[in-house]
Amino acid sequence: MATVSGTDRLRDLQAFDDTKAGVKGLVDAGVTAVPYFFRHHPDPLPVAAPSEAAAAIPLIDLAKADVDRGRVVAEVRAAAKTVGFFQVVNHGVDGELMDEMLAAVRRFNEEPLEAKVPYYTRDVASKVRFNSNFDLFRSPAANWRDTMFVEMFPDTPSPEEIPPPCRGVLEEYAAAVRRLGELLFELLSEALGLPAGYLGRDAGCTDGLSVAAHYYPACPEPEATMGATKHSDPSFLTVLLQDTSGGLQAVLPRPPEERWVDVPPVAGALVVNVGDLLQLVSNDRLRSVEHRVLPTGVAGPARVSVACFFRHAYASTRPCVPVVVGGGGARAAAVYRSTTAGEFLAHYNGKGLDGRSSLDHFRLPAAASSPPPPL
Repeated sequence: MATVSGTDRLRDLQAFDDTKAGVKGLVDAGVTAVPYFFRHHPDPLPVAAPSEAAAAIPLIDLAKADVDRGRVVAEVRAAAKTVGFFQVVNHGVDGELMDEMLAAVRRFNEEPLEAKVPYYTRDVASKVRFNSNFDLFRSPAANWRDTMFVEMFPDTPSPEEIPPPCRGVLEEYAAAVRRLGELLFELLSEALGLPAGYLGRDAGCTDGLSVAAHYYPACPEPEATMGATKHSDPSFLTVLLQDTSGGLQAVLPRPPEERWVDVPPVAGALVVNVGDLLQLVSNDRLRSVEHRVLPTGVAGPARVSVACFFRHAYASTRPCVPVVVGGGGARAAAVYRSTTAGEFLAHYNGKGLDGRSSLDHFRLPAAASSPPPPL
């Protein structure tokens, strides 16, 4: 990779951003090579064998919570403690609505440029913002994707603020996922030995919901870049709707070494992963796992996904406080200092997707060398 001065790099990033066309614009222009500021160094972690990957990410049937809630709580506990990822079926979000949501995101991104430009902004105060790489000017390398962010709760944007291709379906989908979140936080509360309403009501984990609709155009050099580089999420919980393209991988933290494992698309399922804020609030009892997205080659269609992040509103002063009492072997002392969603997001966004965990910034010195507690 040729050496480029910081000044030249900044100039080239600004020129790319000024087009307001994103990665889709590069593809439409017929690029045959990935621009240098999208090029990533190879990741040293190996990829798990397909036989191991098939059983790595648990599939949980939420319908069973009505007849054997203890069993479902145990399944959620095991997944959130060890892998940090699981998929859910019979989750209450209508399958047709899921299909419509993915189709709406695809329609928006494949509209003519002039229809998307009015939404292109990096102003975090905007409830609806479309751009390519929120951390474009801070990350070591850009990712091969474009994203529409929408702050859905507690202050829902007006229909006129939402792009026409997504209008109506986005509001309906976000409301359905929010209802699912209420059940998930009940199960996770019980998994921590706490009252069912603790995380959702007392800790406010369902207070805010942000949506990130990602579009990953086909890439001429998929081996040279990333759809999304290695990162964890600045949320309590993330609920992901992905199309059938594949490409999502999570770090499997099992001996003898960490490795990447596929999170395969499952018909009718939604992917759930623990976020950094839930690891903090659970006092390290639940695991926020790093994940990434591999780009698709030119032979495949663009990948589409919709991530719903449960967290407090950016301006909320409600504290995120580690739970140091409760059942299941909670620690007697906090592992992290208390924070707010705004402070956490400011740190996360300020450093960008640089491969470092945001949690380290909030970890108390005395806990830095202490092993995770039993659950």
